[in-house]
Parts: sequence; C-alpha cells; structure tokens
Amino acid sequence: MSRSGRADAGKTGGEGETGIMNAYEKVMTARDGGRPTGSDYIKNIFTGFAEMHGDRRFGDDPAVIGGIAYLGERPVTVIAVEKGHSAKERAYRNFGAPSPEGYRKALRLMKQAEKFGRPVICFVDTSGAFCGSEAEERGQGQAIAENLMELSTLCVPVISVVIGEGGSGGALALCVADRVWMLENAVYSVISPEGCASILWHEPGRAAAAAENLCLTAQDAQTLGVIEEIVSEEDLGEPAFYERLRERLEETAEELSADPELLAARYERFRKIGRL
Repeated sequence: MSRSGRADAGKTGGEGETGIMNAYEKVMTARDGGRPTGSDYIKNIFTGFAEMHGDRRFGDDPAVIGGIAYLGERPVTVIAVEKGHSAKERAYRNFGAPSPEGYRKALRLMKQAEKFGRPVICFVDTSGAFCGSEAEERGQGQAIAENLMELSTLCVPVISVVIGEGGSGGALALCVADRVWMLENAVYSVISPEGCASILWHEPGRAAAAAENLCLTAQDAQTLGVIEEIVSEEDLGEPAFYERLRERLEETAEELSADPELLAARYERFRKIGRL
C-alpha cells in the first residue's frame, strides 16, 4: 500500500510482494495514514453535499461528518467517521475517535432521513469510541446503545461500509445496517489486537497472534456472515475506484428502497449471525 492510499497495481485480495497479508499486516494497512478517509469518499462519490453540525444537546463532534447529498439522482443522508490527513487535522478530528455528541449527531441525521424517506450511507473508520473521562461523563455508553436500538428499527435503508478500522462499539454504532461491506484490507473487531494481547496474555507484543485469533479481516467477517460484500481495493483512491463503489451503492440503495420487508430482513440479518 502506498502512502498515497493507492493499492499497488494488479494486487488485490490483500496480496503484496511477499504473498498474502496476514491478519496483523491487514491491521497495519487499515491504519495507514495514506488511505482515503471518510471525507474523501463523500467528495468523490456524492454531489451537492451539505454538512450539518451538532447534536442539539451539547455540541459538535468533528470526528463525525454528516449531512445531505445526492447519490446519483437520489437524495441520501451520508455519515462518515473522519480521521483526517495531516497531523493538525488528525488532532482536530480526535484521530477518528467519536465522542457522545458525534453518535448523537449521527442519530439525529438518521432520524431526519427517516422522516424524509432518504437512505442512509455510513463510512466507518475508527479504532473505537473516545474513551476519555469527559466522554463517559457525557454518556458515551448510552449514546452508542441508543444508536444500536434506533438503527435496528429505522424505516429507511441503511448501508455501512468499513473503509479502514472498525473498532468495537465505536464502529458498531454505525453498522446496524441492512448491508455491511468492508474494503478488502479493512478490519472489524471487538477490540484492537494490542488491547486483546494485553488483556489475555499481559503481553502487547503478541498483537499479531491476537489478530489471527480475533478473525477481524474482511474475509473472516464474510465467512462468518457479519458482512455481505468485500470491496476490492484495486485503484484505491482513484476515480475508477470511487465510480465502481458509487454504482454499487446506487444499485443497493435502489434494491433496499423497494423492499417492503426491510425491517424484517434487517432483524433476520442480525438474528442469524453466529448460528451453527
């Protein structure tokens, strides 16, 4: 993976010069600072994006970008976790770790989308929700729980794409969706490999072993039924990549919008995860 965020030409499925990436190599690729961030997807896939701010309770969280845009000719609500590119922007975006007001802002926009019949498109890239004491004081756990509950019954289509890291409840709060996709080198896990190794073995250096056991790759998630599709990273960050993803999002939004059993299908989607 180049620092520009473009996949090496002709290499797909997580292959590199030394062969197929292992799980921890994919973790490091998902964290690469050169990968496109949420704002890049918004700029290159949608038109007429109008950003909205604030949770109407406390303030605005720059780690979560959300607003109204057009997906082709269809108005949609788009929400993205934003890590930023430069060191200054990353600090401003809190390195993509949302606070409670970020999740409440996302939920406010989702409920607005439901009111006006707009599909919701989410781009997820976070190591996890912000775990500072101030976030806990403002109700971080409750904010995430409310998103999980409300998304389960939202009466419009929801599509979530994990574009980098999908960490713990911070990611799940935007992934209770009708369709969940992952980029081929993205990861989706209940905990970071380093955190898992520290808790289980008291050895953060065993993160690579933890990553293998966490089954956090896109290929693992698809096998387990956690996601529906793996998005190829061929030409990642290039116009052809965004065009392919835009077309697939349009097709899926159209398909889901026409489904009269949307909520029942979403319920069954999550009920069947983990069945033997």
